[in-house]
Amino acid sequence: MKPTPPVSLADLVELEAFPIHDPASPRYTAVVDGARSDLRAEGCAVLSGFVRAEAIELLNEEVLERKKATHYSTQVINPYFHTAVNPDYPSDHPVNTFLERTSGFIPGDAWDQDSATDMLFRSPEVAGFVADCLEIPALYCYDDPLARLVTNVCDPGQQLTWHFDTNEFTVTVLVQPADEGGMFEYAPNIRSADNEGFDAIAEVLAGGRRGVRTLDLRPGDLQIFMGRFSMHRVTRVGEKSRPRHTTILAYTPEPGVIGRVERTRQLFGRVLPAHEHAEQERVRADALLD
Repeated sequence: MKPTPPVSLADLVELEAFPIHDPASPRYTAVVDGARSDLRAEGCAVLSGFVRAEAIELLNEEVLERKKATHYSTQVINPYFHTAVNPDYPSDHPVNTFLERTSGFIPGDAWDQDSATDMLFRSPEVAGFVADCLEIPALYCYDDPLARLVTNVCDPGQQLTWHFDTNEFTVTVLVQPADEGGMFEYAPNIRSADNEGFDAIAEVLAGGRRGVRTLDLRPGDLQIFMGRFSMHRVTRVGEKSRPRHTTILAYTPEPGVIGRVERTRQLFGRVLPAHEHAEQERVRADALLD
């Protein structure tokens, strides 16, 4: 029998452990302080068991119902999502190091507003809690019609290779782990806004493990991750494994933000007029390669 969709925050979130509905409580303060400490030190905070087990079952059912909308792509990319050789750099430079990227994304326009997944995403308590963890005044649901709420799908044999995010942080919920492989790995703060960190990046791309962290995430874990400055990947899912499903709750510090045309096309295979218009108005926040 299909579970009944949750109708309240308490159906979705373990509020006893994570009282996001009560920001004045001592427990809330302790959870936020712990997340802030982890983010400052490692650029990553994991809130284990944030989403209730019963809700995770429903979230995964919703993924399976929408899986036909997944856009899969196989590319050979560098960590900056570029696909072409840059003659301005040596052949063994990170800019010219290309690795296989295979996975899929269920886009934002596949999710209806009465789904449990969308309810979790649009909860003001969740957004307020994440903002407090990030030590910023407020967060808004990403306005991008395709990237606002997505699920990353890594089917058997697929992987998300080493890369950086264009946005400074991401918020994810592991919905279904792989039986084999599918581990989240990252190199914390391997670059900064004014230092590309090419030498350290090259070492990791060559197989070096210095500074690399591996997370064994479990269903229901909420992860806040500073992916703009920490190179990261999802290791290859085993050929006989079940798929790995990770839902991305996309928030922005300002309202009305729309994603970049090139990255949108890479992830979803299409762009909409909103993306074309936003590209004309865009102002970059830093000078990093991407």
